[in-house]
Amino acid sequence: MTKYDVLVLGEINVDLILRADEIAPVFGQELLVDDAALTMGSSCVIFACGAARLGLRVGFVGVVGDDEFGRFMLREMEARGVGVEPVIVDPAVKTGITVSLSTATDRALLTHLGSIAALTPERVERALFEQARHVHVGSYFLQTGLRDGLPELFGQVRGRGLTVSLDTGWDPDEKWNGSLRETLAQTDVFLPNGVEAPAIAGEPDVDAALSALAERTPLVAVKLGAEGAIAQRGEEIARATPPVVQVVDTTGAGDSFDAGFVCGYLKGWPLERTLRLACACGALATRQPGGTNGQPTLDEALEVLDDTP
Repeated sequence: MTKYDVLVLGEINVDLILRADEIAPVFGQELLVDDAALTMGSSCVIFACGAARLGLRVGFVGVVGDDEFGRFMLREMEARGVGVEPVIVDPAVKTGITVSLSTATDRALLTHLGSIAALTPERVERALFEQARHVHVGSYFLQTGLRDGLPELFGQVRGRGLTVSLDTGWDPDEKWNGSLRETLAQTDVFLPNGVEAPAIAGEPDVDAALSALAERTPLVAVKLGAEGAIAQRGEEIARATPPVVQVVDTTGAGDSFDAGFVCGYLKGWPLERTLRLACACGALATRQPGGTNGQPTLDEALEVLDDTP
């Protein structure tokens, strides 16, 4: 029996979330917000916590600085059931931070990369692949130390019989290139959103992008926010809508969607049910501030999923 269902190769940073009904910073002025919270951040950490909350055994490979933010992250990740033994503590870097300006419907992010860029393929112990069933990578465009080596690394992972999922996140340079095409060729599950997918595929809309991306990667699921999601595997296409919830904070909703999708995928569920679970997880995660506080257990997600058409 393997030690981990999912091994995450990812960035670790804190989130400082500032919330208000409307947020429009103006240089030279001090504006007030309704709430502020220091929480666990990073796409990969939120994914890892969501997957652990769903009952998957999760290990994490990443880098933090030898600082208060790093210690906060490791403590909080471990408390949520994420295995942090493989995390590297590097005193030469600072743990990254993202400031999230969050409303009920959207968010804007300001990020200092810090240790986010410090994970490289050379720092990933290959022996860990013998202890896992699946590998997940998020924040492809932020993980500048890791991304160019991902095609080879994913090839090694799949060569050992594991499956791989990828969520690129937003490209700050809006170039959508690098080694991404080669990486997608070594990816089993691709999880972009409705803005990223057309940009990556070079297509005008989500449907065309989904079709094009599904020719490169066996399974593609595109997140469409309040509209739900659409997925394609071969010729099979599935659509799902999320349950109606009282939205407090959308931070990390897409990462919680990813956790639900990977959970269903690893359980071997049909595509439509996997997509519906992912939508339920993404929606339920928005009920509380921060990316992890509202994440559901599998039983909680299934209860909502079974009530959703």
